[in-house]
Amino acid sequence: MLNTLLILLISDPMASEKVLVTGATGFIGSELVVKLLDGGCEVHTLERNVAERYDLALSNRAVPHTADLTDYQTIQAMVDEIQPEYVIHTAAVSAVSYSYDHYIEISDVDYVATINLAEACHRSVKNFKQFIFSGSSEEYGTTLENVNQRLTEDSELNPNSPYAVAKVASDHYLRYMYRAYKFPYTIIRGYNTYGRRNNRHFFIEKTISQMLSGADVRLGDPTPVRDWLYVDDHVDGFMASFGNKKSIGQTIQLCTGNGYTTRATAELIAKLTGFKGEIKWNSLPKRPIETQITIGDNAKAQELLGWKPKYTLEEGLKKTIENYKNAETQ
Repeated sequence: MLNTLLILLISDPMASEKVLVTGATGFIGSELVVKLLDGGCEVHTLERNVAERYDLALSNRAVPHTADLTDYQTIQAMVDEIQPEYVIHTAAVSAVSYSYDHYIEISDVDYVATINLAEACHRSVKNFKQFIFSGSSEEYGTTLENVNQRLTEDSELNPNSPYAVAKVASDHYLRYMYRAYKFPYTIIRGYNTYGRRNNRHFFIEKTISQMLSGADVRLGDPTPVRDWLYVDDHVDGFMASFGNKKSIGQTIQLCTGNGYTTRATAELIAKLTGFKGEIKWNSLPKRPIETQITIGDNAKAQELLGWKPKYTLEEGLKKTIENYKNAETQ
């Protein structure tokens, strides 16, 4: 079961929007909370109370409440109390490799919880304006045949993991609610986002952490191609969709349109960190199914949101590396 903590943030009484953010101590959620507060919103957060999460620096503005996203009655009661006009739902167990052996947990936390939250908003919030859901490029799975192709929001979904299946199922449920009730959803389908400060379970962060330690680096398959998106660009995409009527009833992907093999990415990180050791490829367990090529087209995000990425891969990696170095000296 997903243990969660609801924190009510007391904001500027003139704030015009009441927002509930789930996954608020997570990678993207923690950044969104700060942006929303800075924008004058009245922010409520539903967050996991676990170790090594992101510091929201909310000081005495936080008023904690407990809840469980997989328990509909509890979530309904919380939504009844808050009456949010907007929900930004980023809460998820997002490590793909973890999902293969924990498929029940993934289904509960990444799919059932989404249903619970959306239905609670539909049933009890009179003036509900937007449900922004955090999708994933993992939903496309094995689709592209070569690096000259690009995925669009209309590309076929072929999920290759329990995590991706749960995301696809959530997408379909939100679309059903839109058809049935005009439920105002927006799906933001992010690509391979990096820039985490204290999580080493993902390729770029794992590679940086190992290279900075000076020891030999153990990695998996060097051939998959990925479209890497820096965290600040990802967060900006969410904010561009917030309150944007053009995004209602839409799936919008955030990506750079550029693909890099994991080998090329690791070699760039080695250059930027000054790593001189050995990279031991294929030294980690293989996934049951590996998606070989994931590169997206961001034309729809540019058209509807006025969004496009600001960071090149090298620029984003430099910032991520610097954050890791700073964390080690603190």
